[in-house]
Amino acid sequence: MISMTALVRNEVLKIWKKKRFLVLVLIMLAIVPLFTYAQYRVAQNLKEQFGTTDWRVTVEQRIKDYSNRLSSPRVTEEFRRWLQVEIQRLEYHLDAGIDPESPNGVTFTREFMKNAVHLMLPLMVMVIASDLVSSEHALGTIKLLVTRPARRWQVLTAKYAAMLLYTSLIVVTLGAICYAVSGLVFGYGGWKAPVLTGFTVEGSVVDLSAVRIVEQWRFLWMEFGLAWFSAAVVGCIALMVSVLIRSTAAGMGVMLAALIAGTILTNMASSWESAKYFFMVNLQTIAYLSGELPPVPGMTLPFSLGVLGVTAAASVVVSYAVFTRKDIFH
Repeated sequence: MISMTALVRNEVLKIWKKKRFLVLVLIMLAIVPLFTYAQYRVAQNLKEQFGTTDWRVTVEQRIKDYSNRLSSPRVTEEFRRWLQVEIQRLEYHLDAGIDPESPNGVTFTREFMKNAVHLMLPLMVMVIASDLVSSEHALGTIKLLVTRPARRWQVLTAKYAAMLLYTSLIVVTLGAICYAVSGLVFGYGGWKAPVLTGFTVEGSVVDLSAVRIVEQWRFLWMEFGLAWFSAAVVGCIALMVSVLIRSTAAGMGVMLAALIAGTILTNMASSWESAKYFFMVNLQTIAYLSGELPPVPGMTLPFSLGVLGVTAAASVVVSYAVFTRKDIFH
């Protein structure tokens, strides 16, 4: 029997030889500088507009702008709740004397990861995971794979292990590139800067009873853990689709449609309570750390983690059930 270590190594090398991970790294190297420059221009425009770099002036102006929008009769109820929540969060930052967007490499990495976890990061993991089994059918290597001295469940386990390894590499590499590139512009400090977390949104009211101050490096660890979990769930689902659908293109199309639908639902799901049970709507786990308004009222971090965990577990069960039983030779 072939050892599990050898099987995992074989799957890792297969993915590496496709050079998709290298392509993803090049994409990161192209996108991150663009966002860094955009953030730099925003900071420069704010400095020119207010004539100061004092963050308090900027935050006070944002609170004033949000308050003015609340008085408009054209504001939708959903946007009104978002404005009320943001005003309360910003006022708490002012009272605590903590800049919510302190300009440094760590803060940029933190904000970029929060925005990437909903679509960009899942898409990257999908590129790696969506053909781990279907490509074996396309290349005709599936028969050779299952006739090797290893059980089918071991083969699939090796593919899951390789997928999780590359998921980790994608998350770490994206974070490293964000920090390295943005640090050139904003500086590499900020690891011990104070960050507020523990906000809980109930309707249009922010519960401040559990708010606490953590150092930014701890907050970043929490973010990366949640980002990895969300990405790993997408990887499990993409691998299941790869088992069920022999066409790599069709499998990628299904996953792409699901992720894009999730982005749309997240912006429109507040009036459809049942939408909170879709995994796509729960991917933005990082947003809970800073107390942002959830896509559907009543959603919490434990709820989203539960939905994602159940979805991933179901995907794994289906993958093993189908892969270990289906007829490979027809």
